[in-house]
This record gives sequence, structure tokens and C-alpha cells, in this order.
Amino acid sequence: MTAHKSDFLNILAERGYIHQCSDFGGLDALAAKGQAVAYVGYDCTAPSLHVGSLISIMMLHWLQATGNKPIALMGGGTTRVGDPSGKDETRVIRSIEEIEANKESIKTVFAKLLTFGSGKTDAIMADNAEWLAPLNYIEFLRDVGRHFSVNRMLTMDSARMRLEREQELSFIEFNYMLLQAYDFVEQAKRYGCNVQMGGSDQWGNIVTGIDLGRRMGTHQLYGLTCPLLTTSSGAKMGKTAAGAVWLNEAELSPYDYWQFWRNTEDADVGRFLRLFTVLPLSEIERLETLEGAEINEAKKQLATAATAMVHGHAKADAAAETARKTFEQGVTATDLPTVTIPRAELVAGIGVLVAFVTAGLVKSNGEARRQVQGGGLRVNDEAVTDEKMQLGPAHATSDGAIKLSLGKKRHVLLRPV
Repeated sequence: MTAHKSDFLNILAERGYIHQCSDFGGLDALAAKGQAVAYVGYDCTAPSLHVGSLISIMMLHWLQATGNKPIALMGGGTTRVGDPSGKDETRVIRSIEEIEANKESIKTVFAKLLTFGSGKTDAIMADNAEWLAPLNYIEFLRDVGRHFSVNRMLTMDSARMRLEREQELSFIEFNYMLLQAYDFVEQAKRYGCNVQMGGSDQWGNIVTGIDLGRRMGTHQLYGLTCPLLTTSSGAKMGKTAAGAVWLNEAELSPYDYWQFWRNTEDADVGRFLRLFTVLPLSEIERLETLEGAEINEAKKQLATAATAMVHGHAKADAAAETARKTFEQGVTATDLPTVTIPRAELVAGIGVLVAFVTAGLVKSNGEARRQVQGGGLRVNDEAVTDEKMQLGPAHATSDGAIKLSLGKKRHVLLRPV
């Protein structure tokens, strides 16, 4: 592995963050002098980002940790358009009110991983609605649009793949790459930004922004991408059978987040320790050599360290202790994820299939029925064998809740109120 001058690129290379770079030498020189000002953009399509976004947030974290300046760009403007990259169909257009609510919710995770303020290396949180919303369309076409070749835009993966599959690409989506390129130029002028980072699917948009900066007279701009992660078995990172693995506690409890990392495939433990924790490489190298039953200790350390990054050490340790009590001692830990139901509903009797749907452990009665047939559902650690089973007050344990389990690792307390 080629050694870089900057701590930033050395750390990213050692930990596996780098996929492509527009100019390693130029970016390395900037970062070595503490002059790299890099941004990553996050559209506000949901109230939370998921772990698929965490790798780029960690890149911003390491940028700041090595004496450079990160920018977390909220897509208050671009979310109104929709990024076609990697999408097979047009994204749902959300209202401005929904976008604003999502943006405020998303912001909270960045404070856990970056330090904001007015200092030289303090992070900036920007919103592209500030410069995109007031744009005059005619002026934008004249000043920015004239630098874009439609011929070249049609060769970009985001457009080409849609056209090859004869899937609709709306004109509003086609404009997205113009807006993202303009974001880069605008931040170069406002904040001295000189680097855009993102997933490898953003490479075309990033290079387009570098070219637009050259045409519009900015300082030299650079691009750096990370790989789009999949697990060793080929599953997309950030998705599970139960849905997305959200970073915000309101969308996914710290316990369920901990469990996601605890369930990492053996072959991914070392890679994920490098990418999603700040544990020293020497410790990671020790952990990834563990085999057999000992690999579970490495997974627990991964789960606790990764959860601490997003939810704090106290909640990470609490999640680890809850898991220990639940699995090693066989007790019902009171801080398991809890879902409440009206007490009158339990008194009247609630069907076991409905109960598991209500708890969020399955998505539908049909899925619950299939789990019953496969022996996958348990009530108070007893296997469910009758899909017509009714849960009532008699099923409540001494602390008043009913423990519902899907397999051996997912548990929810159903608590009447």
C-alpha cells in the first residue's frame, strides 16, 4: 500500500474507505497542510439516515480528526428534485414541510460524530436550499446550464441505466446533476470547500462538479469516493428483513442497533471494525484473528463500539448488558424494546399474529403465520404452535409485560397501558 503524506488519506486507506480519487497527489498535499475542506451531501427523504450513510459520515469524522474541516450539507433544496442515482424509478416528491421536518431530525446524528463551531477545523452544517431555492431559472440556465453537455449527461450511469431499461427519467431528475455540481461550486465560493466525498455511485456527479468549478473559475476541486458496501453474502448494507437500519433512536432503538452489529457475518467483522469504529488497528487485527466461538466476542465489541459512536457509551453499554441478561441469563430484561397497547385491548384478547405485527417483529399476518409454521415465534420464551392463539392478561409476566421473540435474537416487550 502506497504511503500518503497526510494522516487523513493514510487512515482512510488503512481502514478501507477509499474507492476513487480524482487526484491523490493534490488532495494529499492539501490534507497534509490541514487545508482540505470537504463536504458530503445528504438528502432529507426520511426522518433519519441509515447505516448505508454512516461510512461517509465517518469519512467526515476522520477528516476533522486529522486537522481538516468537514461540511455536512443538508439537501433541503435537492430533496425537492430527487437524485436518480442508483434508482430504478422516480423518487416520491415530498412537501417542503416534510423535508424541513426530516432535515431537523437528521441533523441530530452529526453532533455525535462531528464537532461544530467557528474554529478552523470545526464542522459546518449547511443547507443547499439557501442558494438553490432563490435561483432564477433563466439566469441559472445561462450561467450554469450552458457548461453542461446533454450528450455527456446521457452517458452518466444515473441516466444511462434508466434509458437502457426503458424506465422513465423525468426532466426534474435529469437536472439533479446540475444542482449537485452547482452545490460544489457554491460551497467553494462560500466556505473555501475544495473536496466532495460520497459513495461510488456519486462519482459522475462529483466529477461533473469538479469540471463546472474549472469552467466557472473556482480554485482546484477534488473528488473522493468510498465503496458502496455489501455484506460478504452480497446483501446491501443498511437493509435487513425487518427494514432499514436507522441511525436515529426514534426510528430504531439502541438495543436493535446493537443487535444489528452483533449479527454481523463472521467474514465482515474486521472490515466493519475498521469502517464503523475508532478502535486502534492493532486491537482490530487481534479481534479479527479470533475463530470459532471466540468470534462472538469480537462481534460484541463491534456492536458496542459502533453503537457508542451513534448513541453514546451509556446506551451502548446498556444494550450490551440487556443482550447479556436476555441471552446468557435467560431473563426478561426490562430495557428491551417496548411497544405499548391499550390495556382494554389485551383484556379483550389480541391474536398472536396481530401482536407480532403490532410489535414490529413482522410486517404482516401472513409473515407471522409463516414464522409460526417454521417455529420462529415465541411468547415468553415458549414456541407459538397455534396461529389462532389469543394473548390476554394471563400471559403478562410479573412486571406486567409479554415478551415476544422472533428467532433467538429479536425481542420486544408488549406492555399494556
